[in-house]
Amino acid sequence: MRGSTAKTVLIFLLLYLLAGLAFQLDKAEAGIKTLQAVVTSVSDGDTVHVKIGNKDEKVRLIGVNTPEISHPELGIKEQPFGREAAEYTKRRLLGKKIWLELDVGQRDKYGRILAYVWLSPPSSGSEKEVRAKMYNAELLLNGYAQVMTVPPNVKYSSLFVKFQQEARSKKKGLWGVAPAPIKTKVAYVGNSRTKKFHYPDCRWAKEISPANRVSFSSREQAVRAGYVPCKVCNP
Repeated sequence: MRGSTAKTVLIFLLLYLLAGLAFQLDKAEAGIKTLQAVVTSVSDGDTVHVKIGNKDEKVRLIGVNTPEISHPELGIKEQPFGREAAEYTKRRLLGKKIWLELDVGQRDKYGRILAYVWLSPPSSGSEKEVRAKMYNAELLLNGYAQVMTVPPNVKYSSLFVKFQQEARSKKKGLWGVAPAPIKTKVAYVGNSRTKKFHYPDCRWAKEISPANRVSFSSREQAVRAGYVPCKVCNP
């Protein structure tokens, strides 16, 4: 009788452990939520057209900014390394299957999907995986783009700053031919540590470290992101 009871307890424990293992596997396999897509064309280094199911969409990569290519109709002149970045993205993504991870803000004012582009399905989102699988990170690591943090999409912003610093120290890509940062229209500058925003020429704005520096195109955008105006420059 005792042997039978012990056997029953043992079987129960095994079933319990197996159930727990199955739960862990399901949880691991669930990973990061993504949308599967196929790249149909490339606009420039950080913008692509994709097909999601039967729907055509335009995708802007989150957190990175590649140099501009020439758009005479928009009055945009080509910037150093812009053509190289666009060609690199074509070689790497055109016609390929990709996985899109969204952040808090899913579309921009132009209706483009904002996404982290994975070259294979992600699971943990660890630094090692981001380095190996995420195309946004690949652009930064190889010097084809600079960091462009636009809240609230900041999930990988710290890693992106780290990758840019690595590329710059190795003089990769645009850092070898154009060491000065690309000039972009920035209306306000925020400090992610103090949660304050300033005019770009404010003395406190100039003291913000690159790791804590974020850009805003409007005052409303800064306020929506939870930032308060500097009491010195009163933006």
